[in-house]
Amino acid sequence: MPPANMRLLCQHRLRFSALCSALAFAPLLACNKTPPEPSTSEQKQAVAPAAPSAAPAPETPKTAEPPPAEPTPPAQPNAIPAPPDVAAAPADAKATASGLKVKVLKPGTGKDHPKDNDRVSVHYSGWTKDGKMFDSSVARGTPTTFGVNEVIPGWTEALKLMVIGEKARLWIPAKLAYGDTPQRPGAPTGDLTFDVELLDIVKPPATPEDVKAPPATAKKTASGLAYRVLKAGTGKIHPTASNRVTVHYSGWTTDGKMFDSSVARGEPATFSLGGVIKGWTEGVQLMVVGEKTRFWIPGALAYGDKPQRPGAPAGMLVFDIELLNIQ
Repeated sequence: MPPANMRLLCQHRLRFSALCSALAFAPLLACNKTPPEPSTSEQKQAVAPAAPSAAPAPETPKTAEPPPAEPTPPAQPNAIPAPPDVAAAPADAKATASGLKVKVLKPGTGKDHPKDNDRVSVHYSGWTKDGKMFDSSVARGTPTTFGVNEVIPGWTEALKLMVIGEKARLWIPAKLAYGDTPQRPGAPTGDLTFDVELLDIVKPPATPEDVKAPPATAKKTASGLAYRVLKAGTGKIHPTASNRVTVHYSGWTTDGKMFDSSVARGEPATFSLGGVIKGWTEGVQLMVVGEKTRFWIPGALAYGDKPQRPGAPAGMLVFDIELLNIQ
């Protein structure tokens, strides 16, 4: 639920950040989802103006020079040597129906395979067929975490075949990567080879058992908002609509489909409480720091039964919200 000047429910935009400079060549990172903004009609009624930027306005350039055709890829520290079979998969590599080829370099210790809605932590290195390394979390010394379904198709397919602790070499055809003529400036071309080690799998929050409707034990306000405290808080102060708050949250439609979760992303959200849908503004003001509450927000207090925003969830929405901080 972002403030008025933040986007709602980022529509799984594939941020160009994978596999070179913190995944600079693949749409690996999640879409920076934030909690929902007010509906279009609410924004027309009243929206607090966004705070002015502290940054000075950019100066008008003295000369109008065109930008370079492609950004220069950042230098890769501690380049990882290409494997001897970088150009083509060996005979003992397993091929899938899509054309992906996989060879296990080190068996894993886990039993579960990642699924579409899971997030994973990996170490990896990537090369073009001529042996040029274009990205490596190993070289950077920092594992990378992202959603299984937020990456190039070759990665998504391969990850689902792996278990924790496993290290595999992937030969990904261009059609499952960026293509032979990538549309993204600087993206590697053609078939790609990766060494990937699966370090961890993070499961999304489970769907609430009472997601379809509030139980008899839930409290209800005059507006129609229903809620049930899941964990008592330690604070004493309630936020007001003028406060900024930091929360963890997950949201579902009443059919049990999760449409957003800061918990799954591992990143709490901070926003102005007066700049979100009515159900959030009202509900979070009932909470104290440390409290976790489940809310059943009717469509009239969310995006409506027929949202005007493309991709916005319709009808009653269910949220688990944990209030972490009040500013």
